Amino acid sequence: MQQALREARKAYKAEEVPIGAVVVKDQRIIARAWNQVETLKDATAHAEMLALTAAQNATGDWRLEGCTVYVTKEPCPMCAGALVHCRPDRVVFGLPDPAGGAAGGWINLLDSNPPLNHRCETAHGICEDECRVILQTFFREARARKKQQKLEARIRAEMEKEAAEEAAKGEE
Repeated sequence: MQQALREARKAYKAEEVPIGAVVVKDQRIIARAWNQVETLKDATAHAEMLALTAAQNATGDWRLEGCTVYVTKEPCPMCAGALVHCRPDRVVFGLPDPAGGAAGGWINLLDSNPPLNHRCETAHGICEDECRVILQTFFREARARKKQQKLEARIRAEMEKEAAEEAAKGEE
């Protein structure tokens, strides 16, 4: 999970939602990725999706049997669906997502009943505090930036209005 957190920090530095993922086979990392939705302008460029593609390329097979996927936050429905289809043995995530997670939070696609074509063993809460802190910090800073941008835009608009009024007075 420390390696997935390392990937999440790359996302954070790139101003992406800081989620990281790694895929391990035979106790060796075969793929790693971080969220790149904004960077790639691709809504599907979640850390899990990119890591799965890299792992498939590394193994030469779309089936990731014998693999464990580590991700810093509970997979969303899109990523959980991809995980089921890629068939890793295990998915380990740090931070649960009760509102939108699809590995037991909101729904459970990884171990559904009736089952999909594959069931993934899951474990969660690994380095949960670290995973939570990086996400909370990211969103706190993003909200502060947005608030600052709104304030600056309002001040600019007021200054432009005052300048226009002064110019209109000068023309009278």
